[in-house]
Amino acid sequence: MNILFERFELPEALRKVIYNSPSVIIPTSKDQLFELIFGNEYTDKIEVLYDVNGHPVKEAEVVRCKNGAAVNFPEDYMRRRDPDSMRIGDGLDTDKPRFEDVYGYSFDELRTETFRWLTRQELILVPFKSGGYDYGYDSLLVCPRNAAFFGFAMAQLQAFVDVRTVEHFKPRAVVYAAPPFRHTHFGGKQVVVHCRRPEIGIHEVFSYNLYPGPSAKKGIYAVLIDIGEQEGWVTAHASSARIITPYENEMVMMHEGASGGGKSELLQDVMRSGDGRVLLGVNLVSGEESYISMSDTCTIEPVTDDMAMCPPSIQDNSGKLVLTDGEDGWFVRVDGITSYGCDPQYEKISISPSEPLMFLNLQAVPRATCLPWEHSLDSDGRACPNPRVIVPRRMVKNVVNSPVEVDVRSFGVRMPPATAKEPTYGIMGLMQIVPPALAWLWRLVAPRGFKNPSISGETPLASEGVGSYWPFATGKRVTQANLLLEQILSCPNTRYVLIPNQHIGTYRVGFAAEWIAREYLARRGGVNMKMDRLVPARCPLMGYALGEMKVDGQRISSRFLRPERQEHLGEKGYDKGAEILYDFFAKVLSEYYRDELSPTGREILECFESHGSVEDYCKIIPLGLK
Repeated sequence: MNILFERFELPEALRKVIYNSPSVIIPTSKDQLFELIFGNEYTDKIEVLYDVNGHPVKEAEVVRCKNGAAVNFPEDYMRRRDPDSMRIGDGLDTDKPRFEDVYGYSFDELRTETFRWLTRQELILVPFKSGGYDYGYDSLLVCPRNAAFFGFAMAQLQAFVDVRTVEHFKPRAVVYAAPPFRHTHFGGKQVVVHCRRPEIGIHEVFSYNLYPGPSAKKGIYAVLIDIGEQEGWVTAHASSARIITPYENEMVMMHEGASGGGKSELLQDVMRSGDGRVLLGVNLVSGEESYISMSDTCTIEPVTDDMAMCPPSIQDNSGKLVLTDGEDGWFVRVDGITSYGCDPQYEKISISPSEPLMFLNLQAVPRATCLPWEHSLDSDGRACPNPRVIVPRRMVKNVVNSPVEVDVRSFGVRMPPATAKEPTYGIMGLMQIVPPALAWLWRLVAPRGFKNPSISGETPLASEGVGSYWPFATGKRVTQANLLLEQILSCPNTRYVLIPNQHIGTYRVGFAAEWIAREYLARRGGVNMKMDRLVPARCPLMGYALGEMKVDGQRISSRFLRPERQEHLGEKGYDKGAEILYDFFAKVLSEYYRDELSPTGREILECFESHGSVEDYCKIIPLGLK
């Protein structure tokens, strides 16, 4: 038996699996793990096959490329995360579907069967830190050797540990991968079962599929949320960056929101048209295009891409939220890279990396360069909307490696087009300034929004819930709601804004609103303005609108700041959209009326119920502006 096993302190069930498996490999480097994908240096392409009731079933195809490994899944369904993949296999408090309630039998039976199956496999053990090297927790992946690509994905996303460098390794979380169970037990669906086991101090994650989204990515997010729930802190669903203006002023901005809400875009440069101008929006009715010119834009120093850890150990006395990255690699969606030159930074990293990368849902030719704009085609002939590259954060230019204080927390929402003839909830102005109480409400509701590209399944308007990370949490909504509110109350010097993407009323804007708001806020040092510059929004849920906005000396039309002024939307169309929002908020917020909700939280919900004004919300928790 490998002498490295002596460094692990493992639960008895896992030890039995390891000691009875025909072969167990503990890679000591990511390079070794990459070579395990293909088995030998001469293999260029493999098929990941499993026996399902006596028949071989292909789960994935992996191609060795010049710049890494490209993974493609035969089924369209397996190319994006199923939002209904989480099941709870323990008896602890939860608002999520319990395994036994859904499938009619105890998870203990399947857990035992899973261990029995793993015992018969050649295995790879991948040690890593959930949450990064500095503040993370010892964790372990157990997967079949022929699914080494899944282990490589985990090692890229999280902080890989060479177990030779540590004396003692006691995992706080263990991920088990058993791919064929997707077919034998779950009708082909993505299922990830979480089993919290406080008696042994381990959070078990059973991944019954090989798409990394709900397991290696969001499964580990669930682990961090669970640990935070036990210790009283939050891992926010957010990107963040230090923004430095051309005049060397600095601001830290944190952008939260559901998948597709603009987190990755916060870290991107402003996109320009061929003549160097910035396209603000296109009127979908008249075809009119609105541009602004920007000579110099801010320098972006990325901090986090998706998971922002906010543990007590890094908080200070600034009155601002302090965060650090909860990942070692970023699961970057490259659907916006459709040709050379769309995103120079990620194109350069992807095409010429300093070490092999992992690509998903991208076309690949053995030994050739996998290109981020050559997206795999779904069965309908269209490009897959969820192509991904796992980018080690150390490859990102100007990346910040230390905790930062947050000046502005923005929340992004994918908005549909809205007109008077076809009113929708797409009535958010380019940037809305909201008091902390409203910021909390938006995080409880966290609309998934218009045409989300990251997940399978479509609904007109759906909620991702508390902080937008509720799909990944294993506990109770009200517990997370209280933690979020406590976090907001403890950080009175961090300000809050709402930012739409895709549409502002009748204008298609993509992510231009986010980029322009970022430039505006950085130049002002954050939400640093007098109250007389703000106008209460027509819909109180939107907080305040800016009376006027200038960026680089150019005035932004009030049609973008206050959408009710748009000719083809107007006040009546806007008000119908506000009704849609109120009805949606009322439906989602009804789930938070629980005895355990904090008194301040209950006061905010009562304010919403009575259709309170923005000033009423400010009375509960002050906005902090004069």
